[in-house]
Amino acid sequence: MEILKVNPLSPKDLEELGLSWHMDTDNTSYVSDEIIEVTEQEAQDYYNATNELYDMYIEAGQYVINNRLFFELGIPFNLIEAIEMSWAEEVHWHLYGRFDLAGGIDGKPIKLLEFNADTPTMVYESAIIQWAMLKKNGFDESLQFNNLYEALGDNFKRMITLGDDISNFGAIYEGWKILFSSIQGSEEEENTVRLLEVIAKEAGFKTDFCYAHEAHLDESLGLSYAEENFEFWFKLIPWESIATDEPEMATLITAMIRNKNTIFLNPAYTLMFQSKRMLKILWDLFPNHPLLLETSFEPLANKKQVKKHAFGREGESVSILDNAGNALIVKEGNYGNYPEVYQEFVDLNTYNNSFYQANVFYAYEACALGFRKGGEILDNLSKFVSHKIK
Repeated sequence: MEILKVNPLSPKDLEELGLSWHMDTDNTSYVSDEIIEVTEQEAQDYYNATNELYDMYIEAGQYVINNRLFFELGIPFNLIEAIEMSWAEEVHWHLYGRFDLAGGIDGKPIKLLEFNADTPTMVYESAIIQWAMLKKNGFDESLQFNNLYEALGDNFKRMITLGDDISNFGAIYEGWKILFSSIQGSEEEENTVRLLEVIAKEAGFKTDFCYAHEAHLDESLGLSYAEENFEFWFKLIPWESIATDEPEMATLITAMIRNKNTIFLNPAYTLMFQSKRMLKILWDLFPNHPLLLETSFEPLANKKQVKKHAFGREGESVSILDNAGNALIVKEGNYGNYPEVYQEFVDLNTYNNSFYQANVFYAYEACALGFRKGGEILDNLSKFVSHKIK
């Protein structure tokens, strides 16, 4: 694994680029002063693997729908109808997601760890910051697997054209508006959403931003803010949080989807993909597939494994277990009430006693590679690491 020590972006640089959350709680920089070098073939392999994995998720999603396996995925009952309706109609377009992968460097096979399909962060870092890292250090800015910004713009247009060809967007777009919202109080989430708004506006959409509590949802009148109606709502709020913390909102959103007056981004069906228990469905459908790790709802026999829960973020409520099922590493968290899933352990890419996980964004196709660096279980103190193609 080849890693270049480089000149870091200063706090002033990062703030000018819009990355205000650049210091971690331990007072160290969130953006690493490293660049991981990958070969063109390694970048191509990440691209191919991610596209194949997405196709597998689509097949698995249909299998879950057909067999009504929502309980098995840990999905709250009050979102099942919204999932089914959003899956049935193409207008509920999946804007973007992020795959977390092990391997892919130095001949290590690429393995799926999980898919952040609903509310993935790292958009700002991947689309903006790693370009800036190359520029700061005098590298050719084109030497990256990274067209996330452009891919997102094109995929916004596909919400209207509903297909590969976006050349007729201007002809068929009739002024439908997107309202972008985040929870008030999180700079990272707000700036991520505001970046997505900029991309949508550049793509040709009419847009606005408000905090989630300022948006007005109405079963029959749809979505509005400041006395203006919107056809689309991009809300960076996890679907499972809506189901458990805002059950009245879940009921209201379901009615709005049923009445066809609002389209929600990302769609409700991405909750199926977001569930880590989908990893077991994938293993059932594609046993021993080279991109997958053995996964079960029960502890695996005689294997080192990772115990996760159906939902969870930033490494919370994750444990690494030895062959006998004893805990080697435990990260406490708030997700332990969700049902468990057990995934075969695999080593991450390592360098100087640090662990590096590949993250590939998907927006209609695989479109950007980035890395996170941390311990064996990556948590909210993990660092963002840029890459370049040799």
